[in-house]
Order: sequence, then C-alpha cells, then structure tokens
Amino acid sequence: MVSTERSEGVCQIARPATRWLTAGPNGGYQNAPAAYNVSVPEAWERVDLTQYGADRRAAAGFDHVGPTLFTGVNQQHARVARCDPVTVVATAGLSNPATLPMDPEERPKSSEHGPPTQPGTVNVVAVTEVPLTDGGLATLLATVVEAKTATLCKTAGITGTTTDAVIVGTPRHGEKEPFAGSATAVGSACRAGVRDAIRQSLDSRYEKTAFDPNMSPYGVQTTHRATVEPVQERSGTSGSIE
Repeated sequence: MVSTERSEGVCQIARPATRWLTAGPNGGYQNAPAAYNVSVPEAWERVDLTQYGADRRAAAGFDHVGPTLFTGVNQQHARVARCDPVTVVATAGLSNPATLPMDPEERPKSSEHGPPTQPGTVNVVAVTEVPLTDGGLATLLATVVEAKTATLCKTAGITGTTTDAVIVGTPRHGEKEPFAGSATAVGSACRAGVRDAIRQSLDSRYEKTAFDPNMSPYGVQTTHRATVEPVQERSGTSGSIE
C-alpha cells in the first residue's frame, strides 16, 4: 500500500487514507494521502515552512498535501526499508551531532579526523499497515525515536542530531490497536526498519569517512547535571497499595 518516489529533491511517501503524527515543523496529527521529506539548499533560512513545502512539492510534480520534513541531505541518499507490516524511509546526516555523556564532566576526546562536510539531520518516516489509535500512533513515534537513537549510538556514538524529525503513519480505517511498543509485532518490525534504513543511508554518504562527533563545530553536548530527589510521600498516607 505504501509507495515511494523522489523528484527535484522531494521524496514522497504515499499511502491513501492515512493518519499521520509529526514531530517536526507544523507537527501534530493530520489526515493526508502522503508525507514528504524535502532537501533544502546550504545556508537555507526560510521560515515560512508551509508555503515553502507547498512550492517544492508543486515544483516536483506532487499534488497531494501532507506533513513535510526538511533536511540538508540529498534525497539520493534516502533509503526504504520494508519489514512487514512497516515501511520506513530515512535520510541521515551527522554534521550537527547531539551527544549525552553519562559523565558530563568528561572532556571530549581529541581526534585526528575533521568534521563531516555534508549536511546533517536524521529524518525518518515510518508507516504501518496496522491501524493504530492516536495513542498507539504516539507510541509508534516513541518506538521510532528509540530505534533511531540506538542505531546512532552504535554506529556514530551520538544520540541524534540537533535537527532530527520523525513522521509516523497508520491506516485511518479498521479496528485500531492501542499498542505499538517494542514487544508488539508492529513495534518490532518498526525497530528493524528504522535501524536498517538509517544504516544504509549513512553508508551511502559516509562509507569512507571516519566520523568523530567531538570534532564537529555544529553539534551540541549536554554537559550540565540535573538535581534529583525522591518523590515525597503525601502527608497522612501509608504509602501502601490495596
């Protein structure tokens, strides 16, 4: 049911009668027959994202309106992974990495390698043929992000980039499932698809490049600590559960 094609730097992921949830520009729930991933030029500074997306879709010959992500990665590096009942499309770039060291006081390691010269952003669009409730679709989005983070931690030593975005989609009709976590069939398939699509997209761009997130001037490293304390017992209660 899911078809993919690209033209003029625009990738269309089409599926009729689909409900989407976007964690990105103009995010939220939306009913549409397609979603998009759009490559933008270097030093891109447009802020009217809705109009820009519409203009780019029209120039590429795509008529359907739908949720749209933007990336500096060329769509020739988009990879489609299919693992029944899920289709995943990903583009991956690493020039603006985000890291979350478990010891914030640890200093960045030195490296002999320079930063990647190609644009960053990891964008993922995942569509399932299993109808999900809105809550289930939100869980699927969390499952995608978890798989994306695990893949990037293993392959590049980062948790993501500063501009990552995700779209997930599900059929609008049919008996809807409320769950889409890693223990479900749809969640497990989604994890595999996200992992494999991201890795293949990275391989298409960085096959001969040694990547070191500490050498990139565009990323962020979380170095501050939070204050942690127990949740206080409510006055006058025993704390037992009956």
